[in-house]
Amino acid sequence: MSQDVYANVNRAAKIGERVEVEVEIYESADTVTNGQNTVTEQQETNTNKTTQSNVTGQDCHHTTGTRSCRLAAVFLGLLCVILLIVIILLWFKFTTDRDQLQTSNSNLAAERDQLQKERDGLLMNLSELFLLSGWKYFNSSFYYITTEKKSWSESRKDCRDKGTDLLIINSREEQEFFNKELGRTEAWIGLTDEVTEGDWKWVDGSKPTVKFWAEGEPNNYQNEDCAITSFQRTISDILTWADYPCHQSVSWICEKRVTGL
Repeated sequence: MSQDVYANVNRAAKIGERVEVEVEIYESADTVTNGQNTVTEQQETNTNKTTQSNVTGQDCHHTTGTRSCRLAAVFLGLLCVILLIVIILLWFKFTTDRDQLQTSNSNLAAERDQLQKERDGLLMNLSELFLLSGWKYFNSSFYYITTEKKSWSESRKDCRDKGTDLLIINSREEQEFFNKELGRTEAWIGLTDEVTEGDWKWVDGSKPTVKFWAEGEPNNYQNEDCAITSFQRTISDILTWADYPCHQSVSWICEKRVTGL
């Protein structure tokens, strides 16, 4: 009987050990399961946090972009307003300047017309005065053709006493005019090479721009340093200049220019 008791005790002990082992196995399994659940929950938490963080970042980025677009739109709007104001001001200035220029042009045109009338009137009065005194008018100049005869220097003195000087011929038209007026009457003109032989100059110091020397002239035949026009010994109707001795007595032509009127 005692053997049975021992057998029962051993059996009971084994059963207890088995129970404890099972309990330990179950507890280990529960621990592993709980650990896995804990890791899973932690991963889900981290995932949620990451997702929330990404969403928050996207919201922040979206908000910043919207503000930037608004600021750009406001800046462009202000720039357009400024440009519009500048254009309006420039147009106003242009219109004002244009009107002022038109007014100035009108005033200048009126003044020009008035001055032209005054010039014409003065020129007419001078023409009448000079013509009554024996002067002739041609191409903005008055000319006095003498009937007396004097040397070149005396003739020039007479012209200067009249407030003029000896004739200066600057165009073919002027030469033709005096050829018709003088015919074959020789007359002193304001041309000389007294200072330097061969260097012919007008009485105002200028050199001839046109020349109407007769054939073979000037030749300084008898120390001839002064010029005449309508030289009798020429066959040309236009080439009538010749050098002549300055002491000879010849008629002369005085010229009074009125171009400035």
